[in-house]
Amino acid sequence: MYLIIVGGGKVGYYLSKSLLNEGHEVLLIEKNPRRAAFLIDELGADHVWVGDGCDSSTFAQVGMNRADAVIAVTGDDEDNLVVCLLAKRKFNVPRTIARINNPRNAEIFARLGIDVTVSTTEIIQAQIERALPLRSLVHLLALRRGGIQLVEGKVAPGAPADGRALRELGIPADALVVMVVRGDQTFIPSGETILRAEDEILAITTPQSEPVLRRLLLGT
Repeated sequence: MYLIIVGGGKVGYYLSKSLLNEGHEVLLIEKNPRRAAFLIDELGADHVWVGDGCDSSTFAQVGMNRADAVIAVTGDDEDNLVVCLLAKRKFNVPRTIARINNPRNAEIFARLGIDVTVSTTEIIQAQIERALPLRSLVHLLALRRGGIQLVEGKVAPGAPADGRALRELGIPADALVVMVVRGDQTFIPSGETILRAEDEILAITTPQSEPVLRRLLLGT
């Protein structure tokens, strides 16, 4: 795959290095000449381009029209949005991925057609929720189309779901438990599956139904 990464900070550098090690064709665009010089020393001149990733002329020079994906990871959400919009609308790149620093911008990016957004804030929050014994649903993935979220959580002792079959819980139509992990067993549940305390569940839900799912599974 030919992958173009815009933004040569730490995220862009380590991402480029990892993707190159996996055998992908990678070009990292960085506009700061001093930073670009460091990147060239580390990654090689064939994998670094000195230029402005928000300038369409730069994209034309690097062969954007044959890229399989463009990944914008600068520290500025506006720049990342411009990069992805140029890639998708002018060069017809099939996949655009943007780093967002302010989670509030996720909806704007989705409405404008950016395929995937990655929020560093939400990633850190998810890791904290995994590490601490909090009664919460951890957000794993937000799908752009339809506002669907993939979440995971653990059935709390005494919660409405503890000891009851899925079909009895009154889970909203736009929420679905798709996997249960019980000890060393992993299985896809049916309506007859009786949940137990400490079961780990994977579910898809809309934001509107997430509070109901949380109450049923976690008792909060």
